[in-house]
Amino acid sequence: MPREFPRARRVAEQLQRELSVLIRDELRDPRLGMVSISGVEVSKDLGHAKVFVTTLDGEQEAQQSIEALTSAAGYLRRLLGQRMVMRAVPQLRFRYDRSLQRGAELSALIDKAVKADREDQDE
Repeated sequence: MPREFPRARRVAEQLQRELSVLIRDELRDPRLGMVSISGVEVSKDLGHAKVFVTTLDGEQEAQQSIEALTSAAGYLRRLLGQRMVMRAVPQLRFRYDRSLQRGAELSALIDKAVKADREDQDE
């Protein structure tokens, strides 16, 4: 497992906060649905950032939102450069985060298993 660098973690946290505000307030792309920034990973050299995005919509709408964010990456990067005190703003790469969806699926499976166990005990 790679070693965690405190500066990279701080930059990632600040990027997440700033991107959330910028996406909400500055982007007006009709392809962009209700998105939430679930996490940011920044490389050690602070040159690249993976931005993990979740949506409340389905998989198809999520891909459209990722495309909208990818096309606006340069604009967002320029706005980040104005808001953050950094020598260079990382390149932004947007990825769909399936962890919330997968967590809900696993929770449903656990609930189903618990319910089946209770029914077996009642019999």
